[in-house]
Parts: sequence; structure tokens; C-alpha cells
Amino acid sequence: MPSPSSSSSDATPTRASSTDAPAAGSGAPASGAPGPITSAERAERARALFGDLADDVRAVVLFDDQYVQYYTGFVFAPTERPIGAVLLREGERLLFVPRLELEHAEAAADADRVVAYPEYPGERHPMEILEAELRTAGATRGVIGVDHDGYPPVMGYRPWPLSRRLAIRHVSETVDARMALKSEHEIALIRESARWAARAHRLMQDATRVGLSEPEAAGPASRTATDELAAAMGPGYRQRNRWISGALALYRGQIGPASAFPHALADDVRFAEGDVLVTGASADVWGYMSELERSMVVGAASAEQVRFFDHMVALQDLAFETIRAGVRCARVDEAVQAYVDRHDLRPHWRHHVGHSLGQRIHESPFLDVGDATELRPGMVLSVEPGLYVPGLGGFRHSDTVLVTEDGLEMLTDYPRDLASLTLPV
Repeated sequence: MPSPSSSSSDATPTRASSTDAPAAGSGAPASGAPGPITSAERAERARALFGDLADDVRAVVLFDDQYVQYYTGFVFAPTERPIGAVLLREGERLLFVPRLELEHAEAAADADRVVAYPEYPGERHPMEILEAELRTAGATRGVIGVDHDGYPPVMGYRPWPLSRRLAIRHVSETVDARMALKSEHEIALIRESARWAARAHRLMQDATRVGLSEPEAAGPASRTATDELAAAMGPGYRQRNRWISGALALYRGQIGPASAFPHALADDVRFAEGDVLVTGASADVWGYMSELERSMVVGAASAEQVRFFDHMVALQDLAFETIRAGVRCARVDEAVQAYVDRHDLRPHWRHHVGHSLGQRIHESPFLDVGDATELRPGMVLSVEPGLYVPGLGGFRHSDTVLVTEDGLEMLTDYPRDLASLTLPV
């Protein structure tokens, strides 16, 4: 496993396999940049899903936008107008969209056929039109696998259950289990995302100064890293992740005392000496993302800041040591929480150790005492145990790791030690 404290994040990302990687900061295209998920891989995902389902499931209808993207590559913002992916056991993939999305879907989606309905609510309810499509395809001779019983309530949409006239079976856990096991192609995309997350973070860290605001440090850093990313990816690169665009670094308002709020929002505050800062960085590489977070201090850290920083790093190290194929997710959280209790840190504990990620910023399984999922090679996880001290600050590093046959691989690469994360005044 690479040393978590090693880093090449002060330069434009390069690839060990490339002999003509760009010079640092050049933004020039690099050979070997991974491309988007192929049509063949998405089709294989659908075939593999039916291999996990009972034979009586003739079709699967998925409304969750991330499931739709996973099987068809279509990225959209959910509104009151239903959109869904229909997977047929015989192999055909349909995309069900409102008329206003027809041209968009035909241009951007990877599906055998796009079916459009006029509008919602419309003279005829979209779920009735979808039901008719399923009957025409012969899918109603068996069970319909679904993630929701009809399109879920979004922006005022009024539910219309498919179970009114169809036999349905919920399959979300099966889909999630499939999504959790990343292909080599997906891992390559997440690894590339981690490179650009580190680049954006480095630019933001270097730009952070006393008296500046978050937008003044994070905005230019993200724009520069995004320009470099786009150049490296080559022609045709575009946003395919609904959560972020390009390479992104930010503080989310976790500045000074507000860093003790795990999910704060950006605020009109300026960096000051003595502040604890909690960062976040990621990058959209053909729809896949990573997670990189660091705790930093402006100026010399106080004794209390050092104490909590050191405990936080020890917690993350313990999680790294515990993550192994065959270990249950709960065991990782249990080991970390045992440390929390041994060192009387319970008042500062707020959340589980981490979660899966890839196409979504949060996916299952979760490194939580309530999740008995067994870790398997190919799972990609965030590892982010945090400690939060009101009035002092928050202390959280997050790294993206890959579970391997014999341990784990660090996909993110950025300094974790306090000296490297202490900002000059």
C-alpha cells in the first residue's frame, strides 16, 4: 500500500504508465487518459443484474437518476416529469422520458430505444404509458423489478403506483450491490478523479491566506484545475456527474469554529490566524468521482488542535488497518469507535467511518456498525472518521481507497501530516 503521507499533488497530475505526461501546470493533453464507460460495459451490467434476480423477473424499471445513469449513461436533473430506465431480460434497454427530453436522450443516452410521453400530468398519466410499453414487451407475464413503486414524489409529482395492475418486486439492494463492485474501467476513472482532486486541493491550499474569503481561494483553484483537467481528457470531455462539474476544491463553510459542523454551508467569512479549516475536493471524470478532505490550521496549531488532529489521524490509520476483504463493514466502525471510547472522545464523535462512492458521492455499503456487508475486492470507499469540538473546530481527513485481494490501495494521494497542512500567516 502506498504511504498515505506521500504526495505528488503539487503538480499537474501525471501517469506512471505514460512517457509523455504534461509538464507541471501546463494543462497539455496527457496520453493514456481514460475514456467514458462503453456501451458494451453498460449492456453487460444489465445482463449481470438479471443473473442476480429470480427467473420470474421479466423486466426491471428504475427511476432513481443514478440507476438510470448507471445503465444508460443518461445524466439528468429529476423533476416532476418521470424518467426511468427499463431493462428487459432479453437484453433490450429502454429509456422512458418526457417529450422535452427526447432529443437530449437520443443524443446523450446509451439505450436501444427511447420512449417519450407528451407531458406530466398530461391527458394520460405517464405511468399508464409505461405500463402499456411493458405489456407490449411481454414483461408483464412475470414480475417487474423496481426501485420504487412508480416514480417517486419529486417537485410535486403525485404518486401513481405500478402495483395497481402489475406484480412488482423491489430490487434496489441488488442494484446497489452490483454498483458497489467496481470494474477495472470504473477504478481507472476514480483513480484519475483522485489525481485531479489533489491538483485542485493543492491550488486552493496554496491560495488560502489570512483575510481572504472561501470564494477567493477556492474559485480560482477550481477553475484552473478544471481547465487543466479538460485539456488532459481531450476533445469531447463534458460533465457527466450530477453532483460536481470539473475539478473542485472548497471549504463548504467549514472555516474556524464552523469547521465543527460536519456539513456546513459556505458563509461570508474570512480566514483568520488560528482557524481550523476542513476542506473537500473531487473531480468529475466521465461521471465518476473521488473524495479527498483534509484538516488544516492557519498559523501554528494550539496544543488542543494538535491533540485532536493527532487523534483523528490515528482513527483513520486504524480504519485503514481494519479494512480488508472478508471483513464486515460494521467491524471497521466498531474498531474506530472502540478507540473513541478508550480516549474519551465520544462527545466529539458525529458519524460513521465512511461509505462507498463512485458515480454517486455516497453509495452503499457504509462503514457503520449497522451495516453487515462483507467487504470485497473491487469496492471503493471513503475513509473519513472525524472529531468535532465546538468552539475549536472540526478534524477530518477523507481518503478514497480500493479494497484489494490482500489489503487496500490508496487512490487519493495528499499529505496527511500537520506540518504539511499548516498554512503560513
